[in-house]
Amino acid sequence: MLTIPLLQNAELNEQYRHTLQQQFNLNTITTAAGWYLSVQQGALVLLNADLPKQGAIMVDFASGASSYRRQHGGGKSEAIAKAVGLNKKSQLSVLDATAGLGRDAFVLASLGATVTLVERNPAVAALLADGLRRAEADPQLTEVAARMQLRHCPAMQALQNSTAVDVVFLDPMFPAREKSAQVKKEMRAFHDVVGSDDDADSLLAPALALAQKRVVVKRPGYAGWLADKAPTMTVTGKNNRFDVYVNAAI
Repeated sequence: MLTIPLLQNAELNEQYRHTLQQQFNLNTITTAAGWYLSVQQGALVLLNADLPKQGAIMVDFASGASSYRRQHGGGKSEAIAKAVGLNKKSQLSVLDATAGLGRDAFVLASLGATVTLVERNPAVAALLADGLRRAEADPQLTEVAARMQLRHCPAMQALQNSTAVDVVFLDPMFPAREKSAQVKKEMRAFHDVVGSDDDADSLLAPALALAQKRVVVKRPGYAGWLADKAPTMTVTGKNNRFDVYVNAAI
């Protein structure tokens, strides 16, 4: 896992710098090099000084794909909603143990679930915290943001030290196929910054112990079962599948 520093610039005020450093143990730099975090137009973004065409990566629940899915997505008929069980009951508690950029968590919260987002990588957790900060200040997103809570810790720690939840959601990093097309910029960044989740198989047992209703594992269509354990059922989406391990009916 790379250590991603925070760039000190005119847009980064002293109080917010101190908050980010304290919460996520970020080092600061005054000159951009390689991967780094920076505040641009009021948002925390991830950039690479050596890849200017990469563009800024950020967590923005108010625009782009997240907003489109919230307003125009399939709602409770979406594959992820069916897999989690939100088509049966909207007020479920979900622990998203591998939150990443929070897009799936945001969809679940938009559909009524209360979601705990767990992210172990400091830079990604900082991006999530900043996205939630801005969502809380957006009148259209305040209600959804109120159902999302961030925990910056390893997934295993969260699974072993949490009160029971209805559903545990797992979306571990999976290596892209070598012959596949160029991965999206976010995925390239994630592979560089986060690396693969080599401990992913070990998460299934504690997830099953914690979840009162079910565990949902998001996988690429070509990937095998997590920990080689067959799911109770599978819900297939456009680009992924969701393996569902049922502990109890919803």
